[in-house]
Amino acid sequence: MNFLYRDSRSTRAAPCACRARPWMRQLVAGLVTLCAGLAMAQSPAGRVYVSSEKDSRIYVFDVKGERLSSIEVCKRPRHMMFNARHTRIYVSCGDSNQLGIVETASGKMTDQIPVGDSPEIFDLSPDGKTAYVSIEDDNVMGAYNLETKAKLFEVKTGGEPEGILVMPDGKHAYVTSEVANVVHLVDIAQRKVLKNIRVGKRPRRFVLAAGGKELWISNELGASVSVLNTEDQSVKSTVEFKVQGMRASDITPVGMTLSPDGKTVWVGLGRANHVAEVDVATRQVRRNILVGKRPWGLAQHPDGKTLYVANGLSDDMTLIDTATGQALRTVAVGRVPHSVLVQP
Repeated sequence: MNFLYRDSRSTRAAPCACRARPWMRQLVAGLVTLCAGLAMAQSPAGRVYVSSEKDSRIYVFDVKGERLSSIEVCKRPRHMMFNARHTRIYVSCGDSNQLGIVETASGKMTDQIPVGDSPEIFDLSPDGKTAYVSIEDDNVMGAYNLETKAKLFEVKTGGEPEGILVMPDGKHAYVTSEVANVVHLVDIAQRKVLKNIRVGKRPRRFVLAAGGKELWISNELGASVSVLNTEDQSVKSTVEFKVQGMRASDITPVGMTLSPDGKTVWVGLGRANHVAEVDVATRQVRRNILVGKRPWGLAQHPDGKTLYVANGLSDDMTLIDTATGQALRTVAVGRVPHSVLVQP
């Protein structure tokens, strides 16, 4: 349709200004494609990821425990972490000596970073550019650039390092040594151990609590958790675990997770086949909850309502209602599950 307009020169027909030009159509089509691509790149919501050491897979569930799919990864996948946007999962693979990189949108491992022999636990720098990895067979904490894949440096530790936690300011890291029964305080800038802190027998994992003022350390062969003051590096308290009908030697705490409100630390008690609910303020055990065999990997949904527990020797995962302390269900998750991640 044409409209008539008049100017000082003549009266003539002019094309409608709203008629789309070819370049405009191409621009709109490009924007639509870009938006669709961005939508596809977003992490899928309502997912629970469980690494299976023997299957070399990450199994994917919905938040109610229904299996959705599986992701083939490197050999003997153990610890996992999301990147900041939850679009990527990093997974340490103990038998292929790699950090695998999984894109959550595609559900595929797309890349890997070579590391040392038998990596287990790792943590990321606050800016997400560096991974600090416990290299068990080499007895070091290795630092790796996640973009270039280059090894940046390593810090010698005691025998069998496992747990690693980088402080929120990125200046220091803590590393457990299972053999030496100590926690190493590492200065990242100086690339050296500043202090060796004696804790319980065979320390394994960390949780940072009380607004960063307390570091909780699980002592696998001490049936306890040491609570470290992060300001003066002193052990201020010890939480001891008891389970009715169980010997102390059967209570082997390893995995832990902090509740979203910061009031509770959940502790997997290993061969005792229970999870302990511990009050952060009083450091008292509220209750022990029966789960599967050798619970180690724990993660809580960000809404605080459900705890997911990977049971390494019964090859399943227990979902716990945190309000009632009751197991909701137990589902098969592949052979020797290690760690759990929750994407709300």
